[in-house]
Amino acid sequence: MPEKISSPPSMAGITRFYDVKTSKIQLDPKVVIGICVALIVVELLLQISL
Repeated sequence: MPEKISSPPSMAGITRFYDVKTSKIQLDPKVVIGICVALIVVELLLQISL
C-alpha cells in the first residue's frame, strides 16, 4: 500500500495573500457598466451628428 504524502498547509492549494492591497476607490460593477453604456451612447450620438 502506498504511503500517504502530506504537505504543509500553505502548499495544499489554499493560499491566502495578505500582501494584496485593496484600492481606496471601490465602485459597484453596476456603476462601471453604466459609465461604459453612457460613453457608448455619447459616442454614437457624436457619430450620428457628424
